[in-house]
Order: sequence, then structure tokens, then C-alpha cells
Amino acid sequence: MKKIMIFCLVAFAAFSCDDLTDLNKDIKNPETVPAGALFANSTKELVDFLTTPSVNTNNFRLWAQFWAQTTYADESNYVLNERNQSGATWNLLYADVIKDLQNAKTIIEEDGNLTASEKAAQLAMCEVLEIYSFHILVDIFGDIPYTEAFGDDVTPAYDDDAAIYADLKSRLNAAISSLSGDSRMGSYDLIYGGDADMWAAFANSLKLRLAIRTNDQSAGEAAVAAGVFTSNADNFLLEYQSSTPNTNPLWVSLVQSGRSDYVATSTVVDPMNDLNDPRLKYYFQDTYDGEYVGGTYGSNNTYNVNSHPGALQEDPTFPGVVMSYSEVAFLLAEAAQKGWSVGGTAATFYNEGIEASILYWGGTDAEVTAYLAEPGVAFATADGTDIQKIAFQKWLSLYDQGLEAWSTHRMYDYPVLPIAEQALIPTPNRYTYPVTEYTLNEANVKDAASAIGSDALSVRVFWDPAD
Repeated sequence: MKKIMIFCLVAFAAFSCDDLTDLNKDIKNPETVPAGALFANSTKELVDFLTTPSVNTNNFRLWAQFWAQTTYADESNYVLNERNQSGATWNLLYADVIKDLQNAKTIIEEDGNLTASEKAAQLAMCEVLEIYSFHILVDIFGDIPYTEAFGDDVTPAYDDDAAIYADLKSRLNAAISSLSGDSRMGSYDLIYGGDADMWAAFANSLKLRLAIRTNDQSAGEAAVAAGVFTSNADNFLLEYQSSTPNTNPLWVSLVQSGRSDYVATSTVVDPMNDLNDPRLKYYFQDTYDGEYVGGTYGSNNTYNVNSHPGALQEDPTFPGVVMSYSEVAFLLAEAAQKGWSVGGTAATFYNEGIEASILYWGGTDAEVTAYLAEPGVAFATADGTDIQKIAFQKWLSLYDQGLEAWSTHRMYDYPVLPIAEQALIPTPNRYTYPVTEYTLNEANVKDAASAIGSDALSVRVFWDPAD
């Protein structure tokens, strides 16, 4: 069991009466922080962001239409400015995640106690997490500051989103070449305990995701050949603890808060009911007349007449998933459908993606077999084109990964999501830029908005095709 550790960083200094300068040192705020502590902090900040349902930063479970709101439905209707979610997301990923990783890399470079291979592996682990963070920034906003993001200029220019992706893929290839053996990161690595080979599997799986996003056949085939996830045992996830501050953020919002803000949506519950989906009892709880019931997306729903987020999500130790084998299997299904050489057929990988999802949530082999036999699920008979079948089941499997579920919907425009009840507009394609950028970096953010078409919710990032 991987554990989150709280690292107490205390600087000890011995001083004498002849060296009074040491009295000016603040021993509670050390000048030097271990690279591992920065790496661990950035990891937790990133997974917390992806996992939390807090409407102050992360609206993606709502925008993927897995959940609807009760008393307040602003976020279900795509209101961003009242809580400054764009700014909170922007600041967290740039300042709390990427900056910590860059500082960790500087410290690792100067560490004379590491062998060359250990240093290379640790640097590559930081690099992969930084690449992932920039990738989701692009997915959320489109054009963003990249080459000048951490330079001396306090008004950095924005880079083209497609150009950023191209550079991220190049950086990812370089990082993968250094990922093998024991990194000696140990318990500071909250995901794989310092196993660089597992980081290589994650990096190749991410490479496959980026290849599918950009329709890059050679990169996708290379990722598979190098080794992507092959089972749920490989999942990139953070195992939370039972006590604060290291609980799953879901528990904070669903249990500790004492609030009743979220219900299931009919968008997801109705098709799962129709398909006799065995994951319903894990995704949600509370039935009415023996049926799971979903509320209307974008409306102020009544808590007591709709099903609610599941009991697993109320467990403080429930893992936060960044990337899973189920997702990889669906990526491989699409790759095979495109004709890429990935070692299997679209139908085989499609079935594996469904199986991995059901088993991860606690389902049985018998439930997998029964579900795959449903005419509306079986690859040969389910509704839609092959890509739509893959997209729909991938979306269902990403129930606890709101950002990637929203990205899946954007990429395929499938499943078709209802218009929000109050906003009366389709699901947005991006977050708008933070208000602070217009205050502190006005010329560059306006140039960026002009380059992508406008700073509107409807503007698509480069990999998101028009209807």
C-alpha cells in the first residue's frame, strides 16, 4: 500500500557565541528543501486537483455530466467568474505543481550523492509529471504561456497549443529513455515508490494518449512497443489516508463538509440502467422504488429524490486516479480501429477496457461476461459507429476522472450531452483565461485570445475537431 507521507523539513544549525549570524536563521522555514519533498508535494497537489469535486477549481465531473447540483447550479451552467475557477486552476498548476517540479530538478542536478543513472531517473520522473501538467493546461485553456512561463519576464507570451503538444511529445521521448531501475526516490514517490520502470510505463501510456489526441500513428505504435499499462496493477493512482490532510478530497466535499450538493445525472444513470451496468451500485447509491435515479443537468435538483455519489467515493482512503489501464485499453481500441499496429483488434481492446473498469470498481468476472453480452454493449451490436461505441464506453469508465471524461466528450462530440437546463448552451470546450491575466499580462492574453478565435467557452483547443 502506497502511503502519503508528511515530510517535516527542519534545518538544524550548530552555532557558537562567536557566530551570531546563525541567530538570524528561521529554523521553522528551511532555506533548502529536499528534492523529494518538492516532488511529493507536486504529486499530491496535482492528484488532489484532478480528484476534488470542489467547484472552486474543478468543474469537470459536472461538465462531463456525471453529477448535477442541488442548491447552487452555477457551475453546471458554466459560470466561471464568480469563483474564479480559471484563476485557481491556473495558479495551482503553474505555481504549486510545475514550479515545485522545476525547483526539484535544480536540486537533483546539484545532488552529488546520486549516481548518474539515479539522477537521470529522478530528473525524468519530474519531467514526466511536468509534461503531464502542461498537457492538461493546454487541454483546459488552449494557448498558454510555455517557453516564457518561468523566465524573468513577468508578462510571458503565450505559445500555440499545437506547438506546445509537439514539444511535450519530444520531451516525453527524452524522459522515457532515462526511466529504468531504482530511482532512489523511495517514499517521496507517492505513486510507484521510486520504481522508474513503472514511471516508464506511465510515460508511454501518456505518450499513447497524446498520439491519439494528435492522430500520430508512429508515436502511438512506438508507445505500445516500448510498453504501456497492461493491467490495473499498473494504474497511476495515489492512495489516500484516513485522516486529514491526506484524505481523498472527495471525502472532504461529500462527507466532512456535511453538505448535500451533488446528485447523479440522468445523462449517465439512464443509459447505465438500460444496459444493466454492474458499475451502477459502485458509482452511485440510494435507489428509489428499486431504481437508480438521475437528476436534470443544469437544474437545482432535489437531493432526496435522486441517487447520490457512491459509498466508495465517501471513503477517505479511496484512491485518486490519474491514468488507468482501462483508459489505455480504450486508447488501443481506437488505435486498432484506425489501423495502427498495436497488437490487437478494436473489439478486443474495447472488451478489455470494459473489463478493467468493472473489475477495478469491485465487479466480478461473471458481471463482466453478462455486461459484454448485452446487445447494447457488445461491440458488434451496440449503437453507433465503432468510434462512438469506444467513446461512449470510455466516457463511462472515466466516471471518477472528470477532466479526461470531459476531454473524451470534446474529442468525439460523443456521447451527446444534453443542453444545460438554465444556461441553454452546449458543454464548453475550454476554460476562459483568468481575470488576473487581463490585469497583469493584458497584451499577451489578448493576443492569445485573438490567435485561438476569442476567449470564449465555445472555442476549441487544437485537437478538438469541429462537428
